[in-house]
Amino acid sequence: MGDTDWDSLPASLEGDCQDGRCGLIKRPGDLYEVLAFHLDRVLGLNRSLPAVARRFTSHLLPYSYTDGSPRPIIWWAPDLQHLEDANNDQNSCALGWLQYQEMLRPRGLMPEARDGPCSSISRGEWSRLALFDFLLQVHDRLDRYCCGFQPDHSEPCVEERLHEKCRNPAELVLVHILVRRSAPSRLVFIDNAGRPQHPEEKLNFRLLQGIDSFPAAAVATLRSGRLQSLMLESLRLDRELWESQGGTEGLRPLLQTIDRRARILLRMSWKRRFDRRE
Repeated sequence: MGDTDWDSLPASLEGDCQDGRCGLIKRPGDLYEVLAFHLDRVLGLNRSLPAVARRFTSHLLPYSYTDGSPRPIIWWAPDLQHLEDANNDQNSCALGWLQYQEMLRPRGLMPEARDGPCSSISRGEWSRLALFDFLLQVHDRLDRYCCGFQPDHSEPCVEERLHEKCRNPAELVLVHILVRRSAPSRLVFIDNAGRPQHPEEKLNFRLLQGIDSFPAAAVATLRSGRLQSLMLESLRLDRELWESQGGTEGLRPLLQTIDRRARILLRMSWKRRFDRRE
């Protein structure tokens, strides 16, 4: 399934999608979503929707889909929960930056916090999200305004004049905070391509703000020194991605970038707080 209006789907196709038997074909530029999916599984986070790379030849698709370029297919989760607000339907719940930071405080565990926005989401989910987004430098969820680094003028957050709102934290909101109706306590990570070329001098540490612990198993993998080898072993299973990216030699620079980001995170002065079990 391409970028299609759900209401325009034929009844049989709509039924297949509602039963979880279809996927979303995305742009070639989103191919790193497949790498992100493998990172998610290697770290044991298990919050990304399954993603594979494929080439298409079907005459039912436009030429732009069949020109030989590999594209990512993301499994369609039929029960993703969306707000009914047409201006905020990319979230399962509406959450501002200040509310989010308040949730992360220790007193957020008190019973009175259970009635707040996104209160169904387990507290440990935010540490999974922050770790994942930092390694991939995904800004769109926790920092779509680029408040955590100085963006270039070509950045969407500058072109759309979002960066100007950083002066007023009360205006900042989180985006793509999604859960499934069948598992409302667990986040679902979507649009995970991230920024493999984001420079180290502009790493967005704001993505980690308020987080005081990470899942122990994920931290152990990062500390093991085996992240790159584990990723190569996993990525090799997707032959289309593997061959299109040049195998080990082609993928190595991307994995080295993620590994360097992991080492920077682990060297931070407060890293001792990041390996407590959730």
